[in-house]
Amino acid sequence: MQLAAHEACDLNELTLSCVNSITNMACFMNQAQDPQLKAILEKHFPLHIQDYNMKVEYLSKAEGATSKLPIPDLQPVLQSYTESTVAPVPVMPRTDVQQFTDREIATAYLLTLKRAGREYAWAAMEMSHPEIRSFLEHAFCMSSHHAYDVWQWMVNKGYYPLESTPMSTMTTLGTMYQLVHEPVGAH
Repeated sequence: MQLAAHEACDLNELTLSCVNSITNMACFMNQAQDPQLKAILEKHFPLHIQDYNMKVEYLSKAEGATSKLPIPDLQPVLQSYTESTVAPVPVMPRTDVQQFTDREIATAYLLTLKRAGREYAWAAMEMSHPEIRSFLEHAFCMSSHHAYDVWQWMVNKGYYPLESTPMSTMTTLGTMYQLVHEPVGAH
């Protein structure tokens, strides 16, 4: 596929990022102790490989990618979207590591997904080829949905804080803005 120079550079960076993600996930799957965390990693892993392979196809084949990246459905498991049922578990960096803890694995994976999502969104906005733009939009959604899975696991373990905004703050913010009446026929 013929690419604009900036598209090729962006795809190269995103492909290298996939190499890193897949390599880390392979390590994480071997080290994860929690069955739920391991299952999340194993469920996500094939989609990261497909994502990587599609980038390789865009970079190396005249016809581009031959498949479409699926967007997994969001799977809400939390009892509340504003409050955790578990107290936060304190954390600090370790300076001598032979094996990652489940929390470290989840944190590394979550931060990788967040960074990848930002990069996919940014690169999609710069793509001139509609097929690649659409692919990166799907890759962003995949990263976002995968991050949601990992984040929920972390919230349920007390590894990620979740608390409600005080009503006084919501009241203050809610009174700052007024609805705009939509023009007739704007739909």
